[in-house]
Amino acid sequence: MNSEGFLDGHLAQTTLHPLGLRIRRAEGLDLVLEDGKRIMDLISGIGPSAWGHGHPEILAALHAQIDAHLHTMVYGEFHQRSQDEAARLLVDFLPDGLDTVYFVNSGAEAIEGAMKLAKRVTGRKGFIACQGAYHGNTHGALSVSANAERKAPFEPLLPGVSFMPFNDLNGLDAIDGSQAAVLVETVQGDAGIRIPSAEWMAALRARCDATGTLLILDEVQAGMGRTGKVFAFEHFGIVPDILCLGKALGAGLPIGAFVSSRERMRLLADGPSLGHITTFGGHPVPCAAAAAGLKLMRLVDWEAVERSGDRLERFLVSHPAVREVRRIGLYVAVELADADAVTRCIEAGLQAGVLLFWFLSTPQAFRMAPPLNMTESDWNRVWPALTCALDAAR
Repeated sequence: MNSEGFLDGHLAQTTLHPLGLRIRRAEGLDLVLEDGKRIMDLISGIGPSAWGHGHPEILAALHAQIDAHLHTMVYGEFHQRSQDEAARLLVDFLPDGLDTVYFVNSGAEAIEGAMKLAKRVTGRKGFIACQGAYHGNTHGALSVSANAERKAPFEPLLPGVSFMPFNDLNGLDAIDGSQAAVLVETVQGDAGIRIPSAEWMAALRARCDATGTLLILDEVQAGMGRTGKVFAFEHFGIVPDILCLGKALGAGLPIGAFVSSRERMRLLADGPSLGHITTFGGHPVPCAAAAAGLKLMRLVDWEAVERSGDRLERFLVSHPAVREVRRIGLYVAVELADADAVTRCIEAGLQAGVLLFWFLSTPQAFRMAPPLNMTESDWNRVWPALTCALDAAR
């Protein structure tokens, strides 16, 4: 861990102990360092690089868009081909009622927009989220996130926010009709890949319907194929009122989106006009990347993704250092003995040529989110490096 090159080089840093790797290029599974060493990226940049690095179809789409034009106008004033195509391709994957896309710049901005939309639709002010939740680090998104230690230095945050247990049927009575919306990660990410039951998800949907409360599903991390389906809510047989996306939606470029019905979204255009506005949201270059990624999504062999995930899970649970594995698709948390074991594992992984990473709020586990298009040769390179990393945790 090396902090040199951030504050010392005029860049703000987010931690006193950054990894400090100096990246020269990235290709396929690999990050190539300035000294030529290759590191296999098994976290996909914490989600965005779901197709690996430098996928030729994504690069071709980017070059074509850059040759055509960059930013032309604030979002919503001009028609731009890459925006139109990305929205159409996205909606083609979605059920009725999720037919209108508002592109923003990040997942946290998608959460902010969804919260504003919920207030506008319902006329209510409050929100309820889940214990263990992580929705981002802007003020609104932090307000509906659960980690009190991370929130305390930035209070006061939004008023009228309460929390209920995740995946607990007895806690759903907290949705009492006073809230504009319930915000739920379809699969909790920072809590360490916590997967709810289909029973709880169905009851959550029913409780929202009974109280007139909008259901916002946060799939910034869990969406776009990460769980073995295009959207994580498909595992549970429910449909949200508002869907939030980010990370892998941009196929490696910064983008976010919140998606709802045309009827609801129309409310942001009037009363007041420009009820939600962004300069760079829907930027044509990230939209071009998103469209290319969505075209790749059409070609995914989901059975092959599940076979990869199952194989990885069986490999992990067979190692004596591993206490528990929680997995859905290629979205994985690996529990070790304690936080020190996690740090030893990640540091040894880097030496062996494989990148693993921490969770913010689950110190005894590390995360894995390999690219969706991993090949057999990729996996054959991973196994020995991952073994070295796990051996160091014993």
